[in-house]
Amino acid sequence: MTSSKHKTARELLAEYPIVIEVRVSWGDMDAFEHVNNTKYFRYFEDCRIAFFEAIGITLSGVPEGIGPIISEMSCKYRAPVTFPDILLVGARVGQIDGDRFVLEHGVVSTKTGVLVARGAGTVVSYDYTNGNKVDLPDDWLAAMERLDAIVKKRQA
Repeated sequence: MTSSKHKTARELLAEYPIVIEVRVSWGDMDAFEHVNNTKYFRYFEDCRIAFFEAIGITLSGVPEGIGPIISEMSCKYRAPVTFPDILLVGARVGQIDGDRFVLEHGVVSTKTGVLVARGAGTVVSYDYTNGNKVDLPDDWLAAMERLDAIVKKRQA
């Protein structure tokens, strides 16, 4: 097996079925000359939207009916990122539990080839019309299984 030092940026995210590219902007950096910690949550959001689209969740206008709502987010920073760089941000499903699932994120710098951050967010299935949590819809679960199958096929 290839050591992690010799893996490409994409190979580091091989277990993530959704991967987007994010160009680091000069304005993403802070006074310490690295990407500000708050920017990672925006990167996660962009990838989360791509994930939602991949499982058939459309987001537009005022929410109604059953849709996702975020109940918590976290990020572990592993290495600083500086301008210029292109980041690969991945999303994969972690734990699934009734009315919620954890969406895990990995962020890799293409400049350094290093995993620079990991994040996670809890996504709750929410009925916006009635104002309450509901079990994850079957079509979401089926789409998540299809994404997982794509990852397993890549690894075979």
